[in-house]
Amino acid sequence: MTPIISHRVGAPGSDANPHERASELKKDGAVMGTSEAVEILSVDTCWELLRSTTVGRLAVQTANGPDIFPINIAVDGGTLVFRSAEGTKVSAALNGPVAVEADGRDPDADHAWSVVVKGHTQRIHKSEEVLATVDIPLVPWHKGEKPLFLRVQARQVTGRRFPIAGPEAWWTPLSEAPLTAED
Repeated sequence: MTPIISHRVGAPGSDANPHERASELKKDGAVMGTSEAVEILSVDTCWELLRSTTVGRLAVQTANGPDIFPINIAVDGGTLVFRSAEGTKVSAALNGPVAVEADGRDPDADHAWSVVVKGHTQRIHKSEEVLATVDIPLVPWHKGEKPLFLRVQARQVTGRRFPIAGPEAWWTPLSEAPLTAED
């Protein structure tokens, strides 16, 4: 099955993810109401940025509510691969939709980026598929046993890049106000 990978936009005034808010976009892709442009990234750029990182966060729905797990990721074609052991994370990932978020910073341009991949997870269990994943540069940070290889099949990929604001951007007259009546 070929994944449907596209920019999706929420209806104006909806609770849509900021990556998806069409009503805030100008024609040039900049988000209105900001002093500097927020760039909505193409799907190809999103995948390029995902290839540049090895850490992401897997969001799943568990029996106790939503949960987020750090994972080491690698891009394999138009999918993300991660390793894990049996448990809550794997059970939830295999039994419902998932989202994987990764972000990074370009210190030379003083910009940051964020990419979200939404889709479904499949266990990689056929011998030839497992052998094919051995060459993927996927090295978990945690030393524990991670015998399972899992693949996130993307249904939607969105991303944005934005200038990093310095601390002065958040200064207000209250920043220097006394904290107590005695100050």
